[in-house]
Amino acid sequence: MSSGDASEQSRRFCVLSWEQVQRLDSILGESVPIHGRGNFPTLSVQPRQIVQVVRARLEERGVTVRDVKLNGSAASHVLHQDTGLGYKDLDLIFGLNLADDKTFRLVKDVVLDSLLDFLPNGVSRDRITPLTLKEAYVQKMVKVCKDTDRWSLISLSNNTGKNVELKFVDSLRRQFEFSVDSFQIALDSLLLFDRCSETPMSESFHPTVLGESMYGDFEEALGHLRGKTIATRSPEEIRGGGLLKYCHLLVRGFRPASEAQMKTLQRYMCSRFFIDFPDISDQQRKLEAYLQNHFVGMEHKRYECLVMLRRVVDESTVCLMGHERRQTLALISALALRALAEQNAIPAVPSITCYYQPAPYVRDVNFSNYYVAHVQSPVHSCSSSYQTWLPCR
Repeated sequence: MSSGDASEQSRRFCVLSWEQVQRLDSILGESVPIHGRGNFPTLSVQPRQIVQVVRARLEERGVTVRDVKLNGSAASHVLHQDTGLGYKDLDLIFGLNLADDKTFRLVKDVVLDSLLDFLPNGVSRDRITPLTLKEAYVQKMVKVCKDTDRWSLISLSNNTGKNVELKFVDSLRRQFEFSVDSFQIALDSLLLFDRCSETPMSESFHPTVLGESMYGDFEEALGHLRGKTIATRSPEEIRGGGLLKYCHLLVRGFRPASEAQMKTLQRYMCSRFFIDFPDISDQQRKLEAYLQNHFVGMEHKRYECLVMLRRVVDESTVCLMGHERRQTLALISALALRALAEQNAIPAVPSITCYYQPAPYVRDVNFSNYYVAHVQSPVHSCSSSYQTWLPCR
């Protein structure tokens, strides 16, 4: 490795301060409820506990864990508390070798088996199968097995949106969307300190904890986080969901570094969104899932985010035919109206005219297919001259 490469690599890393280590320790020690479906009890899980249990079980089964890292908004919160973003999901990354399908299955079985350790005292474990645990406590499971991407995700349910997400990564080509969410914090030294030290941590006696920015320059990315600046590298690689994250950042007060950069970034992200979600039903599912998962406790921000999304799509979409573009804008408008209705805010809006039409599969002749309120909204496509019928949910 040349001296230039070594210097570039070193810029990716930074040693956390004592204040940051304290915040990290607090997050890892926080009890997070994992809510069970039906009659299953709520589990109380500390992130450090589930990491230690899962890691030990994997190594007992012959799977070596290279490292464990905290990722995403929780890592950003550790590095800079006053981001205005807070954090929801606790993203924990286990680095390991996923050589074949057998290892993928083993990882899933280990995680489900580990949940048994967190069941309350008095709960019989004899008849609880892995399938039962999956149905009771897992919100989603993802498996990706490609040339450049080999990883799996198991997300544990939390009714307030603070899901514990366990990600098992062999290789992952793109590990961030924007510089402000590109941070990963290695947990190994802190977890080792937990197991081996009888002396409590202090400013003069604590483990060295290393942070890394997948963006490539730690200090630059941290400056973006502090200054609420939106920046990225290789925007053409950002998946379709990056458009929603971008609009979310705009609503939370983040801004692109320049007007020219903003226009280029928006065009890339709009194009990728429609590549990944080409069908209007796919778009609706993605938007509804994002709104549900990322605005728990901040439901009033859903409308603002949708208005921002509509503006960005309207200004920056260049890859769609006219009717497809209008259809997507109408979908966003309908979701924005619904967000207003959920806030009981429609009467305060000057004017919106809304038309509700049942989907083709609705056959009930008694279905009331129109609700009309004569008013005019910032989301103005609902009263456009074309008709786009959307499913009523």
